[in-house]
Amino acid sequence: MKAKKNARREAYAAKQEKQGRRVVEWIIGVLVLLAVAYAVWASVMLS
Repeated sequence: MKAKKNARREAYAAKQEKQGRRVVEWIIGVLVLLAVAYAVWASVMLS
């Protein structure tokens, strides 16, 4: 019974880690996109 519980807990932890990595990748992607948009906006405003 304990081995089954540990296996389930490890599977859940792996799933959480995978989802956490995906969230971090999305946040970084959005920040990069916003930085590019800001750079374009700033260059348009200065020209």
